Amino acid sequence: MTLTPPAIQVSLLLYDSTRMRRLLSKALVIDDDDDDEYPWRQNAHKYYVHLILSLFLFLWFILGNYWVFSVYLPDFIPPFQQPQAYCDKTLYLFAVGVLVLSHTVLILLVLCSGCVYVCSRWRFAGDED
Repeated sequence: MTLTPPAIQVSLLLYDSTRMRRLLSKALVIDDDDDDEYPWRQNAHKYYVHLILSLFLFLWFILGNYWVFSVYLPDFIPPFQQPQAYCDKTLYLFAVGVLVLSHTVLILLVLCSGCVYVCSRWRFAGDED
């Protein structure tokens, strides 16, 4: 049996929380009611639940980054005196891989959004002339 730092175990345990957020987001869809002058009043509680879940997941992502990268390349061989003070190599590499993939997707999303924005501004400026 191999032991891992508790923070990494908890981080990986809640890694699937994005799926939970997605399911809750679908359950808490904010409807657009054109008849009501102030539709946000009816859906304020749904908005706040969605906001709190998003904030929690963002903070959890930041903490996961800290927990995984603060012990970069931990001891993969259990020491004789403290056998609980080591990390399973496969689990640690999986956590690093998931975080690197998440950062890569985030960077690509920002770059693609920037390209779309620049292209739309360029096209809009060309239409005005």
